[in-house]
Amino acid sequence: MSKPSATFGFKDVDPALKAGLVRGVFDRVAKNYDLMNDLMSGGVHRLWKDAVAARLNPQPGEVIIDCAGGTGDMARRFAKMARSAQQRRGGPDATINIVDYNAEMIMAGIEKGGEPEITWTVGDAQRLPLPDAYADAYVISFGIRNVTDIDAALREARRVLKPGGRFLCLEFSRPATEALAKAYDAYSFKVIPQVGEWVAKDRDAYQYLVESIRRFPDQRTFLSMIEAAGFKRATYTNFTGGVAALHQGWAL
Repeated sequence: MSKPSATFGFKDVDPALKAGLVRGVFDRVAKNYDLMNDLMSGGVHRLWKDAVAARLNPQPGEVIIDCAGGTGDMARRFAKMARSAQQRRGGPDATINIVDYNAEMIMAGIEKGGEPEITWTVGDAQRLPLPDAYADAYVISFGIRNVTDIDAALREARRVLKPGGRFLCLEFSRPATEALAKAYDAYSFKVIPQVGEWVAKDRDAYQYLVESIRRFPDQRTFLSMIEAAGFKRATYTNFTGGVAALHQGWAL
């Protein structure tokens, strides 16, 4: 019987080693992470994230988990939107819990400043340090492909959501047309690692990030995994022709 393996870019590695390897990548890129996102996507990632925040529609008093929340750019969106709704019609403060496996990413986020609704926790998406039925919503953006066991992370998301809670996952995915896929591959493998070398002084880290996108399941396969974790009414929406996709489900 073959030994179980996990993906690390195009490599298959011992599952016990993956978390440390991924942590090493994000330790190295943390300080330049947001700048590199802007450079790599031409700022389009901000439009994707705005669309996710609008779909979530954070409300006063809600508890929202921002898993793999890193430097907090999604959590800041959620906090400001919930506060805006609170100013219009009242209600208690929202709570935005950032949980990220990488302490360096969290420290980079704290240095940028936060919002009063945000808390920061170092924690594993596969074993969240949170009780059952805790949150109204769970969001993970560009993080689930980096966990060792995606199915375990999905089950944890289901566990911590209240009945009726919302699950949203923004992740790179598969372009919908062959022409776009070829252009995206050429850009990803030739340009992104080079920009990583110039700006972040770390070509290998960005080579891994590109490879990890290619190893992630396509939209329909990932949708099936979400359903298998116990989510209902699961759907997905392609962004930029499938370069990224927003998957959603409900804890019903």
